[in-house]
Amino acid sequence: MKQRFNVISPVDGSVYLTMERSNPGQIARTLDKSQAAAKLWRSSAISERIDLVEAFVSALEAKTEDICESLTMSMGRPSRYASFEVSGTAERARYMAGIAQACLADKHLDEKAGFKRYIRREPLGVVMVLSPWNYPYLCAVNAVVPAILSGNSVILKHSEQTPMAAEHFGAAFKAAGLPDGLFQVLHMSHEATALVLGDDCIDHVCFTGSVAGGAAVSAALAKRTGRKRFIGAGLELGGKDAAYVRADADLAVAAAGVVEGALFNSGQSCCGVERVYVHKDVAAEFIERAVNEAKTYVLGDPREQTTTLGPMVRQRNADMVRGQLTQALEAGAHPHLDAARFSADRADTPYLAPQILSAVDHSMPFMTEETFGPCMGIMTVSNDDEAIALINDSDYGLTASIWSPDLDQAEHIGDQLETGTVFLNRCDYLDPALAWTGVKNTGRGTTLSSVGFEHLSRAKSFHLRTGIS
Repeated sequence: MKQRFNVISPVDGSVYLTMERSNPGQIARTLDKSQAAAKLWRSSAISERIDLVEAFVSALEAKTEDICESLTMSMGRPSRYASFEVSGTAERARYMAGIAQACLADKHLDEKAGFKRYIRREPLGVVMVLSPWNYPYLCAVNAVVPAILSGNSVILKHSEQTPMAAEHFGAAFKAAGLPDGLFQVLHMSHEATALVLGDDCIDHVCFTGSVAGGAAVSAALAKRTGRKRFIGAGLELGGKDAAYVRADADLAVAAAGVVEGALFNSGQSCCGVERVYVHKDVAAEFIERAVNEAKTYVLGDPREQTTTLGPMVRQRNADMVRGQLTQALEAGAHPHLDAARFSADRADTPYLAPQILSAVDHSMPFMTEETFGPCMGIMTVSNDDEAIALINDSDYGLTASIWSPDLDQAEHIGDQLETGTVFLNRCDYLDPALAWTGVKNTGRGTTLSSVGFEHLSRAKSFHLRTGIS
């Protein structure tokens, strides 16, 4: 009997898509094909892999209109911003393709009499990519493209909220002429996914999602059947990213940047700003500017070009954020935005008005637990040391942003922050030339940059003695 699942659109609550889940026979065939393809692909020339990735990107770009429509309807991204996902995916893929030759080439050591020595990067084999709904193309490309370039085969299991992202990737790779079995898609329940993770065929896992999801992936890998192997897993998990506005900050720039970092994608961003620490001398002006900035956002139907803030992905997600806000308000937090000015806000829908709270502290879950919604809390601080301590007082560590014209001081502060990325005068952005990584409960491993290839390949040393007769 076929198993199906529905994609419920947050736009209007309708069934946007009905998809079939992969059955056990399809899953088994996919694993076999992927393993066979990986054995052949490992000997392919890096130049061939690069050419196929370039063709994949062009094929994906040709489907921009379809991709944008699916983004808007499946997860609520305002249509005016939807194409950003395609251009960002293309930028990351092309960057990784551009550095692949240098990153994956043999590293020859200085000459040593009587020896030939070098380090080679070898593929891992079959890489399983588990990708989320909030940036369904951008998160997937971070692992999929470097894995293919490194000589691996890939199986992509996408969130059931955004299954068309996986289908679009598959169609683009097929159009590019990627050999059969090298990139495949499975639509599976959590239970079926756990079984696949335990299969001896899987050689590495890349997961982006919640801390609970990361724990489930780790548990599934610990229960592997067949040959006993220690399988690596890259885990990008939760976040509670902070911004620090120093007394010397350009407040106009800081307010606009921080608010965008908090509200873009309805706050459903891995590195979205959720907590803000502002020097007491400029706090009143910053709050006023931030509130005025937030008031310019238009909450509404994401299909309308005037909409800048769409619905959250599901009502239960919006309800969780509402619960955090209510807790904070009951504990004494002060709200700065009236939901009534955002006419689309409805308690029984995923449409949630933005909110800025002050008079908050770290006793409130709103300032310590991941919110993943269009709101942020603001606390005042007296100096850099206090800001550093508060930023580090978190179970998470993906990014933090500093807002100041003082580069030297920003680097000094950044050295003390427990995060994977430190921004200055910007936030909520991923540069593919830099390592994307986190610390603490945000996870482990690295994607993108030259370092990303190191996590999707293994080092093999050649120590060859030649000076014998």
